[in-house]
Amino acid sequence: MAAENPVESLQDETTCPICLEYFREPVALECGHNFCRACITQCWEESDTGVSCPQCKETVQHRNLRPNRQLANIVKIAKRLSFQAAKGSGGERMCGEHQEDLKLFCEEDQTLICLVCNLSRTHRTHRVVPIEEAAQEYKERIQAHLNALREEREKLLGFKVTGEEKSQEYLKLTQSERQKIMFEFQQLRKFLEDQERLLLARLETLDKEIVKIQNENVSKLSKEISHLSELISDIEGKYQESASEFLQDIRSTLSRCEKGKFQQPVEISPELENRLSDFSQKTIALMETLRTFKDTLPSELERKREQSLGARTQDEIAVNVTLDPDTAHPDLVLSEDGKSVRVGDTQQVLPDNPERFDSWVCVLGCEGFTSGRHCWEVEVGEARYWAVGVARESVRRKGWIGLSPEEGIWAVGRCRGQFQALTTPETLLPLSQVPSRIRVCLDCDRGQVTFFDAGDKAPIFTFPPASVPGGRIRPWLCVGPGSQLRLCP
Repeated sequence: MAAENPVESLQDETTCPICLEYFREPVALECGHNFCRACITQCWEESDTGVSCPQCKETVQHRNLRPNRQLANIVKIAKRLSFQAAKGSGGERMCGEHQEDLKLFCEEDQTLICLVCNLSRTHRTHRVVPIEEAAQEYKERIQAHLNALREEREKLLGFKVTGEEKSQEYLKLTQSERQKIMFEFQQLRKFLEDQERLLLARLETLDKEIVKIQNENVSKLSKEISHLSELISDIEGKYQESASEFLQDIRSTLSRCEKGKFQQPVEISPELENRLSDFSQKTIALMETLRTFKDTLPSELERKREQSLGARTQDEIAVNVTLDPDTAHPDLVLSEDGKSVRVGDTQQVLPDNPERFDSWVCVLGCEGFTSGRHCWEVEVGEARYWAVGVARESVRRKGWIGLSPEEGIWAVGRCRGQFQALTTPETLLPLSQVPSRIRVCLDCDRGQVTFFDAGDKAPIFTFPPASVPGGRIRPWLCVGPGSQLRLCP
C-alpha cells in the first residue's frame, strides 16, 4: 500500500464537507465538526427539520457558531503547501486560491485563471478564453511586433552600412585631397629650394669675381706702394747730398720722380655692375612674388572659412522673435508689436507675476527652442549700455542674479564703452568697429551660442559646444539707461 501523501491528508482535513472546498470563515459546532459559516447557515435555512449537524446528524441545541481561527490559519498553510507541491511536481499552471489548473485567460485583467475563478464575481463579466486560444492570439500580436522590430533593425543596419560606405567615400576623398596638397606643397618646396640654391650659386659666383678683382687690385697696389717707398727713400737720400753732388745727376733724378707717379687701380667692369643690377632686380621681383603669394594664401583660407560659415548659416532657421510683456521689468516699455524695448521715464505699475524680472532691467522673447539651429538679429544702434543673448526658461526672475552661464544666461553686451562677453569673470572683446546690429545664432543640438556683427558677418564671440545645456532656451535682452533695442525682421 502506497504511503499516504501528507499534503493530500492536510488538504482533506481543511476541506468543508458541504462545499468540498477549502474552509472559508470556518466555524465549529457543539459536536466538534467544522463547516464554512456561509455553508452551514445556508444549510440550516433550507432545512425543514430541526437544526442538526450535516455530518453526524446530532441535534444542535443552540445556533452558536464559534469561529475556529486555528483552523482558518491551518487552511492558509494548506493552500501554500498544496501550491508549492503542485509547482514542485511540474504543475506550475495551478490556481493558488482554488488549487485548480489554470486553463483560462482573462483578457481584461490579462492573467491566467481557473474554472472556479471564471465563476467568481471578479471575472464573471470579463471576456475569458482558453489559454491556448489566448496564447495563439498574443503570439500573432507579438509576431507582428517582432516583424516590425526586425524591419526597423534592418533599416538601421541599412543606415549603418550606408553611413559607413559614405564615411569611407568621404575618407577616400579627404585622403585624395591630402595627397594632392602634400604633393603640391612638396613641389612648391622643391621649386623654392631650387630657386634658393640657384640664386645663392649666382651670388657665390659674383662674390668670387668681386674678390678676384679686389685681390688683383691689392696686389698691384702693394707693388706700387713698395716701388714708391723705395723711390721716396732714394730721393730723400739724394736730397741730403751737397749741392755739387745733388746737381750732378739731376736729370736722372727728375726722370725717376716723373716715372713714380701713382697708377689708379682697376675698377669693377660695367659688365659686372650690370650683372649685379640685373640680379638685384630679379631678386626683388621674386621676393615680391613670394610676398604676394604669402599674403594671398591666408586670404584664400579666410574665404573658404567664410564660405563654410555661409553654408552653415543657410542651415539655420531665421526666427521672428517677439518680446514677452509678462517677463519685462516694470522699467521697460515695449512697443505694441513686441519688436522694440526701451527704458521708460517712470516705473510702471504692473502685476508682480512669477515670470516678471524685478531686479535686472531685462525681458525674454516669447519663443522657446529645444532643438535645431536658430538665429535672429537685434539692432543696438549706438547705445552704450545693453546686453543680448539667450537664457534658460527656468532662469531666476526675482532678486539680484548674476548675468552669467552659471545663472542660465549666455550673452554679450556693452558697458561703459567696453564690449564684453558675460562670462565669469567677464571677457573683454577687442572689436575693430562698433557693431550696430548683433546676430544671435543658437545651436540647441550642439549646445552652442555664437554672436556676429550682422553688418560684416564678423564673429564677435562663441560660447563653445555643450556650454548651453538641454531644456527650453529663449531670447534674452537687457536694456540700459538711454538705450533702445529693436528686433530686426
